[in-house]
Amino acid sequence: MTGVVVLGTSGASAADVLAVARADARVELSDEALAALAASRRVVDALAAGPDPVYGVSTGFGALATRHIGPELRGRLQRNIVRSHAAGMGPRVEREVVRALMFLRLKTLCSGCTGVRPEVAEALAGLLNAGLTPVVPEYGSLGCSGDLAPLAHCALVLIGEGEAEGPDGDVRPAAELLAAHGLVPVELREKEGLALLNGTDGMLGMLLLALADLELLYRSADITAALTLEALLGTAKVLAPELHTVRPHPGQAAAAANMRKVLAGSGLTGHHQDEAPRVQDAYSVRCAPQVAGAGRDTLAHARTVAERELAATIDNPVVLDGGGVESNGNFHGAPLAYVLDFLAVAVADLGSIAERRTDRLLDRARSHGLPPFLADDPGVDSGLMLAQYTQAALVGELKRLAVPASADSLPSSAMQEDHVSMGWSAARKLRTAVRSLTRVLAVELYAATRAVELREGLRPAPATRAVIAAVRAAGTQGPGPDRELAPELAAAEEFVRTGALVAAAETVTGRLA
Repeated sequence: MTGVVVLGTSGASAADVLAVARADARVELSDEALAALAASRRVVDALAAGPDPVYGVSTGFGALATRHIGPELRGRLQRNIVRSHAAGMGPRVEREVVRALMFLRLKTLCSGCTGVRPEVAEALAGLLNAGLTPVVPEYGSLGCSGDLAPLAHCALVLIGEGEAEGPDGDVRPAAELLAAHGLVPVELREKEGLALLNGTDGMLGMLLLALADLELLYRSADITAALTLEALLGTAKVLAPELHTVRPHPGQAAAAANMRKVLAGSGLTGHHQDEAPRVQDAYSVRCAPQVAGAGRDTLAHARTVAERELAATIDNPVVLDGGGVESNGNFHGAPLAYVLDFLAVAVADLGSIAERRTDRLLDRARSHGLPPFLADDPGVDSGLMLAQYTQAALVGELKRLAVPASADSLPSSAMQEDHVSMGWSAARKLRTAVRSLTRVLAVELYAATRAVELREGLRPAPATRAVIAAVRAAGTQGPGPDRELAPELAAAEEFVRTGALVAAAETVTGRLA
């Protein structure tokens, strides 16, 4: 466990979410947050004692909100919404996603706008700090009224029911795990079950995790594009700053600058073949900064949306500063769903252009002197032919994953919830797309480093040499006779995923944008 994150009333940062989700940082509640929780609870208690029906306090939920619930049934009402809404199906959601959504729900509770008691927030922090991760099935959220089913499975553990994974990785009944860690199940009171479920926390958590991963992958893509340009004896003149100043998209300028840094000092760039002189390189090489740059600008937009959501309080009803409790529609996931889908489109296109560069490296007719498929003895050896097949299959999947989930809506709750965002689905497919993009770039890296090594007599850029040395030390081999490629491709994937590729290049280039 590393670090401590202190939650107040003003929200959390993306770094806080990553620290809790991926580094198991400890969570503490500030005195300010505890005071705000107590103050808003007093408002709910006053309303609960009054005669007027208040949604979430003394009524049913969704299409059943017309029924007034008496005081003697309200504890049961809150338990029942957790139990009934824990209706997910399918494989388990990843531990980091569950920790992110739990932390983000806790962040909203600490805003003092949900009306739960301080002990409910403290109990949720206790689950995180004990390393207890509720078992959350993948299917169940429509991304509207919050990520209801996923959050319900988390709340179920809070009340001592359902299953959770302990810090040792074993899945056990929640009651056993709570007892083993000295934690007591929560007895829910008015509004508290609803407040634990009604947020966009799963969507936002997955968006923040994807943004962190994609920031690394876009830098990785600049490096693999530069290596391919070098291996194809292309020209680096198209990366000149003045060419990108005249089209002032910031992401494009950053991508071009990264490629320039990687290619500095190369002895391969600009060596056009005498028998087939090239005035221009192919689009997949020449337009690499434009495509990667557009994706970077998409990331910037998505980051803005995520930061706004991090500062938000998502609950229905919400306790306002003036002491009122009002219903609202802030749980609708449209803002997140749109950018999650937008990122999937950008990811698919980045994977697509990387695959086109790889294919060019392997095609004797377009590789400018490289052997077919970069094979040792073409015909006897197939070289990297099937590595490109795998890459093409991954890109095909990326294109399918780019179909927007947010353009669809299936009504629910007897038409009371008649328009939903499908943001959870958008987030799930983006996670798959990020994994696939990592593999696509790993194949380009594997092919480009082999191709550079086959350019005998020409000296690669210092950054390229650093990358080749590092990726070979990580478990890949250079040119040679055919061998099983899967283990080396897996090593290349890990090299990209962990940031080792970027780290190797940056030993020469300095920090890449």
